[in-house]
Amino acid sequence: MISRRNLFARAAAGAALGAAGAVNASGVSRVALAALPEPAQRDDADTAPPLTPPNGRPYNPVVTLNGWTLPWRQRDGVKEFHLVAEPVLRELAPGTTAHLWGYNGQSPGPTIEVVEGDRVRIYVTNKLPEHTSVHWHGQRLPNGMDGVSGLTQPAIKPGETFVYEFVARRPGTFMYHPHADEMTQMAMGMMGFWVTHPKARHPQIAEVQRDFCFLLSSYDIDPGSYTPRTMTMTDFNLWTWNSRVFPGIAPLNVRQGDRVRIRVGNLTMTNHPIHLHGHEFEVTGTDGGPVPKTARWPEVTTDVAVGQMRQIEFIADEPGDWAIHCHKSHHTMNAMGHQVDTLIGVDHRGLAARINKVIPDYMAMGERGMADMAEMEMPLPENTVPMMGGRGPHGSLEMGGMFSVLKVRKDQKPGDYGDPGWYAPPAGSVARPVATPAGAPAASVVKPAGAPASEPLRVRKPDGHGHQGH
Repeated sequence: MISRRNLFARAAAGAALGAAGAVNASGVSRVALAALPEPAQRDDADTAPPLTPPNGRPYNPVVTLNGWTLPWRQRDGVKEFHLVAEPVLRELAPGTTAHLWGYNGQSPGPTIEVVEGDRVRIYVTNKLPEHTSVHWHGQRLPNGMDGVSGLTQPAIKPGETFVYEFVARRPGTFMYHPHADEMTQMAMGMMGFWVTHPKARHPQIAEVQRDFCFLLSSYDIDPGSYTPRTMTMTDFNLWTWNSRVFPGIAPLNVRQGDRVRIRVGNLTMTNHPIHLHGHEFEVTGTDGGPVPKTARWPEVTTDVAVGQMRQIEFIADEPGDWAIHCHKSHHTMNAMGHQVDTLIGVDHRGLAARINKVIPDYMAMGERGMADMAEMEMPLPENTVPMMGGRGPHGSLEMGGMFSVLKVRKDQKPGDYGDPGWYAPPAGSVARPVATPAGAPAASVVKPAGAPASEPLRVRKPDGHGHQGH
């Protein structure tokens, strides 16, 4: 739900801004600073419909997955936005909430959409417990507006409002994020998307019917807790799109035959090979601008490195429910521990019964792999999303983290982003079981030649010392 609120009375805002010494390199008067645009606020994780521009030059708006576009005020030929950096509650998936930092009630913050050549003025109010700044990642702008605290500007202290002003000089896909205590603030979820649309037909930028965007971020939140561990460097346990994990990530709903653009930005600590099922696509743009048509080639997976943007496009001509996900398999899991022994092949018979006498809730798992985790109803700590889950028309999807579904439908109406439900495939077009041939041997565990049938399983540890399994 989007609401609008006043953080300041105009007179109080003018006094506070005067005392704060707001950045005013573009000649914004104190009278203008006193009349701040009201900051729009949103507190739910639904995917908002595209924001049709109410004024200014027209463009084909984007859809932010599980997010929204920030409204603006057109004032004297300038588009004015108001970002509020503040602590937020973000629902990662139904039943699981994180205490993050973000903008205007959400992490990531709202998408900013402008048109090439627009003069843009962004007020940034700091309601965090420490100073901050905003870097406009990938933009061509005056050095003093680049948002690196200590280098190009003073940091924005708690309670202060700064103003940034520049011209959106080139079309493309960009981000915004802090450049002050960056390790902490980005680990807490401070980031947002920026899209600059072309002002006219562009030889390298096609017109599309569906335009989606989302940011990749990662968190280390202990099961049962709410706040990320900001000192983590690599061992994250929650991999998110727009601070959501599957099954909380919305599907991408499109009409069959649509030309679809998906914009992805990466602000995690590692790369992500984004893979789309059922279609080939081309990388048509980066944060450096549109890729020349002569430099494109067909792909089904593209790697998005740290700090990069990738823009892919394809014709959605294959009906169905097609997976789209990061191809690092650990990134399609939730609340995942990394110090868990592999117990595949270890005989658990009788073990659980003996341990239950001491630990009544103990459950043996992992003997046949970890798929059982998707089905078992073991109790979880408070505020903890299952490691894998999400139901499909044929059972558990056994996925989490960076996973969603591209839903291509012939009868999806133009401009309709509603979920059409699960795909109903034509008869005979679904993979199905066949009868096992008579006399086929059952599956069995293969042991070394000559090993006695009663020999216990030996597990070789990395230190070279073997020990007997149980």
